[in-house]
Amino acid sequence: MNEQNDVYIPRSEHPRIVIIGAGFAGIYMAKALKNKPFQVVLLDKNNFHQFQPLFYQVATSGLEPDAIVFPVRKIFRGFRNFVFRMADVLQINTHENSIETDIGNITYDYLVLATGSTNNFYGMSDVEMNSIGLKSIRESLDIRSNILQNIEKAVQAIDDETRKKNTTIVIVGAGPAGVEMAGAIAEFKKYIYEKDYPELSNFPIEIHVVEAGPKVLSAMTEKSSRATLVDLKKLGIIVHLDTAVKSYDGHKVALSNGTDLLTASLIWTAGVRGQFPEGIDEGFIVKGNRIEVDEFNRIKGQESIFAIGDVAYMQTEAYPNGHPMVAPTAIQQGEHLAKNLMHTKANWRPFKYFDKGSLATIGKKRAVADLGKLHFRGFFAWFIWSTVHLMSISGFKNKLRVGLNWMNSYFSYDKGNRLIIRRYKPKKVEHETYL
Repeated sequence: MNEQNDVYIPRSEHPRIVIIGAGFAGIYMAKALKNKPFQVVLLDKNNFHQFQPLFYQVATSGLEPDAIVFPVRKIFRGFRNFVFRMADVLQINTHENSIETDIGNITYDYLVLATGSTNNFYGMSDVEMNSIGLKSIRESLDIRSNILQNIEKAVQAIDDETRKKNTTIVIVGAGPAGVEMAGAIAEFKKYIYEKDYPELSNFPIEIHVVEAGPKVLSAMTEKSSRATLVDLKKLGIIVHLDTAVKSYDGHKVALSNGTDLLTASLIWTAGVRGQFPEGIDEGFIVKGNRIEVDEFNRIKGQESIFAIGDVAYMQTEAYPNGHPMVAPTAIQQGEHLAKNLMHTKANWRPFKYFDKGSLATIGKKRAVADLGKLHFRGFFAWFIWSTVHLMSISGFKNKLRVGLNWMNSYFSYDKGNRLIIRRYKPKKVEHETYL
């Protein structure tokens, strides 16, 4: 390697662990290594951590983005062994124990890929070009601007077809993200839309949820799935089950059941795929663009490279298709790997996922919770959901802001953040390096 191209990192007498990605997996692993005998180098193309479970609330004007994003450097104040560099990782050189980034080269003793996942459009380039995903705070803001801009266009329109197109919202995917998004938009429609847009009294927002599978919330119990479907319909949401999207040109969605929907807003929550830099042997990349790892989260064929969180595919008897791509998995794998690295390899313990349960909310006082053999629905489930998410947010200030915001909206049904801060423009499809 050319040392002139190396990124400046303070010298350390301890082994260097380079973690790529400041998502749940990377953040919690770095926290678990606080002031341990390692030099921890965290890389991310952003200088903040994002709380993904509440993206939909930013997208639907319920929260401002700074309530659920946290500066990385602030999170790690007081960590004597921690280094952060904002960088795009371009290439892993496994034979040299180094990585190439857009700011230079970095060597490692251990490398951890915590690069997460991105939207999976299953090869439909027209859908990718014209829809908006929900995998980053920027996409959340794009959704907010897109919906509000389209409503303003509907107000200005003189023909019914344009008004209809701009007040119809299609959400693809009926997992927690899609269901929560639909519920939040339905509440916007019920409590705010008619007051803010009296000119559109004859054109109420029409919300469609399109799901390729036979039920909503497929990862949850049958009881929760049925209850959620009932709640969605009560909110006036039109649900299309066993139906896939065939194409979308920015104006019309073609569905596999033969239905065409005119809409200027298509929100994609239907699938995700792993993302990571180049340099990993293609023989260990499996379905969903995930990297195959052993029971210690070590990439197969490697001794010092690991993958944790969404990007990791660990096949076990309990999880033959890999662990769920959710925050609890990422957090547990990050903390577990940190503990293993603090011991000799002979004392490493295999990862075992502890499923704490599943939660989803469908609007205020409407939620479902599967906690082991216990099942809850309605206000109590919503209370559990709110408590769990509030406690998971980093920082007292952010907890307080979100809590006060929720309390205000609970009593007033208002969404005070319905601002078009920046105009949404259709994107050009660009395939990024890892995040």
